[in-house]
Amino acid sequence: MSDTDTSSEETKAPIVDYDIHKVLKALPHRYPLLLVDRVKEIHLGERIHAVKAVSMNEEFFQGHFPGAPIMPGVLQIEALAQAAAILGIETLELAGSGKLVIFMGIEAAKFRAPVTPGCLLDLEVEFLQKRSRVYKFKGKASVEGKASCEAEFTAMIADPPK
Repeated sequence: MSDTDTSSEETKAPIVDYDIHKVLKALPHRYPLLLVDRVKEIHLGERIHAVKAVSMNEEFFQGHFPGAPIMPGVLQIEALAQAAAILGIETLELAGSGKLVIFMGIEAAKFRAPVTPGCLLDLEVEFLQKRSRVYKFKGKASVEGKASCEAEFTAMIADPPK
């Protein structure tokens, strides 16, 4: 499945108890664009299961759509990308290093069901391919087991802009 050896990573126990403080250490994102609230489980080098609590207080609900609030699909993909970034940062042991995980492309995006305020959005992402600094992921967002969004995307590890 990957182009690098992850045999030592695969034998490790999954990471659990990954709260918002650890999310903030791994990601540079902050409100209103921080879209991961908690991580349920990380299998280093393999996959992550994170959660976004969707609240009516989200700024995007003011305009999308008044009277019928629906989380924009692009933000669901961004939430998946942030979960993938945590997976990459933790797998490569880069938390606190200042390195960024930057989107490069999105493929096969499909939107299956609306996400509304009050939902817990499950974010499940797995590595598809690992090469040097470029990684390919497959992600699925769901609410109560029902898929809301699916996509494959690529990202790279980079230094922040100067």
